[in-house]
Amino acid sequence: MSDGRRPSSQDARLEGVFGGPLDDLHERAVRPGASPALVRALELRVFLALAEAQVVRVRDRVHATMAPDAELDSLSSDALRFDAEWLEAALAARSGYRTALDKLLAAMPPAVRPLAAPAAVRPTVASSNLPPAPAGAGGGVVVRRG
Repeated sequence: MSDGRRPSSQDARLEGVFGGPLDDLHERAVRPGASPALVRALELRVFLALAEAQVVRVRDRVHATMAPDAELDSLSSDALRFDAEWLEAALAARSGYRTALDKLLAAMPPAVRPLAAPAAVRPTVASSNLPPAPAGAGGGVVVRRG
């Protein structure tokens, strides 16, 4: 199974947010004019799926090593320490990818969210909305009046 099709814990969420099954989302992401948010979300999903697969692999290896019927001569504290470090790294990566995905989805403007109401008019930035510039902060622009 390729990394792009490996399951992740966030698949149902992405299907709900972007309004379609994962296979359709992958097809939409490669079309011209695809939503940058969809493309990035699917990229993060691939990384998350890989990190979750690593967590499962290490967990299963530790369980097999520590099984009641496992040979005592095969136990190695060095191998278990290495597995603990690997598990810590995989869990940290998983946490980081989930956080990045959460931030990406939270930052999507309503106009980009497929299931959101029609796009509202984008607010304009007027100088009255900006804080006053600090004294002497002319940005190096010289205005000459003649």
